[in-house]
Amino acid sequence: MPTSTPTPVSSPWWRTAVIYQVYPRSFADASGDGVGDLPGITSRLKHLADLGVDAVWLSPFYRSPQNDAGYDVSDYCDVDPLFGTLDDADALIARAHELGLRIIVDVVPNHSSSEHPWFQEALAAGPGSPERDRYIFREGRGADGSEPPNNWLSMFGGPAWTRITEADGRPGPWYLHLFDATQPDFDWTNPWVADRFDEVLRFWFDRGADGFRIDVAHGLAKAPSLPDFEVDPRRTGGEWAPDDHPYWGRAEVHPIWRRWRAIADSYDGDRALVAEAWVTPLSKLARWVRRDELHQAFNFGYLMTAWDAVELRAVIDESLAAFEGVGAPSTWVLSNHDTIRHPFRLSVAEQLPHGIGIGPKSADRPDESAALARGRAATLVMLALPGSAYLYQGEELGLPEAIDIPDEARQDPTWWRTPDGVYGRDGCRVPLPWEADAPAFGFSLTGKSWLPQPASWTKYAASAQAGVAGSTLEMYRSALRLRREHGLGQARITWNESIEDVLDFTVNDVRVIVNMSDTEVPLPRTEVLLASASPTGTLAHDTTVWLRA
Repeated sequence: MPTSTPTPVSSPWWRTAVIYQVYPRSFADASGDGVGDLPGITSRLKHLADLGVDAVWLSPFYRSPQNDAGYDVSDYCDVDPLFGTLDDADALIARAHELGLRIIVDVVPNHSSSEHPWFQEALAAGPGSPERDRYIFREGRGADGSEPPNNWLSMFGGPAWTRITEADGRPGPWYLHLFDATQPDFDWTNPWVADRFDEVLRFWFDRGADGFRIDVAHGLAKAPSLPDFEVDPRRTGGEWAPDDHPYWGRAEVHPIWRRWRAIADSYDGDRALVAEAWVTPLSKLARWVRRDELHQAFNFGYLMTAWDAVELRAVIDESLAAFEGVGAPSTWVLSNHDTIRHPFRLSVAEQLPHGIGIGPKSADRPDESAALARGRAATLVMLALPGSAYLYQGEELGLPEAIDIPDEARQDPTWWRTPDGVYGRDGCRVPLPWEADAPAFGFSLTGKSWLPQPASWTKYAASAQAGVAGSTLEMYRSALRLRREHGLGQARITWNESIEDVLDFTVNDVRVIVNMSDTEVPLPRTEVLLASASPTGTLAHDTTVWLRA
């Protein structure tokens, strides 16, 4: 069984790590069926080691009906045949460790698949059974119970409740699903649920996993009375939760995380727990990463900040103060599998959390080259900041959001469940281009691809960028090397005086200047370590430079 390499207690790896997210179905396909898989990931791990990341986070590869791309889990302790086998998972973990990479596994504790045996047993056992208590079942409102128990909406659109039919054909109670109808929510007030997830954590820790990314870490606890709560039906979920929110960001989740932390601490090698928690303000999010709870929480406040010097400095200062206040590292992230790729997201005038597409509902299409320039500049800001950083697969290639996906090819359940067809997340999930001249750009030898790849992605292929000075791939490699050499992840930040629309700060012996203004600004006469675009004595619009301080 693979094991982790211990890290000195004085310097836990996760405090400064750069962690790369792999979305398995879109990374690399070894079987040729058009869907990425674990052997495909293993075959491309050298790319990640050469890139210079410290760890790899794998989105779900468990057994699943794939109604929500694997986030509807039907067996937490097995691999879906779509992605391979448990032996393939062991081989991936072992190869990663050989290359000096750690592995973070996604875990989905808010809900299971409706096809999970636990839910099927709950349906079969009937009303009042211990099996029903694993999930949140409630009687409906109205004289005949035909109305949902409350007005909550699914994150994917439509009601968050589905009524069941009992074995004898009578209409039964309703079950809660904050996501798709095939994803019933667990009842975390039931000790049975907590015990089962203890077993899941230990199963993967015992196989050598170095940590877990926790899906919907802010959502496990629900107000006991399940009160009505109004949200915008176009946004469906109201992720940025007030303190009285009935299902997001409630204080009752914290005992769960203290229990999980104790399990992680019982293993060697500084195992890490990372929260996906859409919580504001950052001072509230910091409660998720207190010393006896989780190790990190994604900084979505930073991810959602516009390309604006004042706003960016404010969120950096707020983040550092909030996380340092509880002894945790700040984490920085610009892109992931649920958001528009950051070059495009930072280049549109309005926040579009649910995708860009073609037709009347689309935003103005950003200029691709200008968006890439801004995305590269944003990356060099993020990778200079103290703490830990997350990269999303393909951003090292400068991939744009895929906009021109035909409606009939879309897979995200949000597209089908919302009344006006919210585009959803397909645009950031298109399979990667590895080889410029190969079928499916080297993603699959057969040329199959579960989402269509834009023909224009030839220029973004890894093979077209490797070794090419100034390419986005080489910029990322240089940034990660310099970040490590200059100890940026463990340093403190000092702000320098700057003009309007320019950020200027120093981390250790590296000075970072970011020009967000419309005019060029002069540069100090000192050594240029790295730049998002070649400086010529002045710094152009949407350019970041690292200088020797």
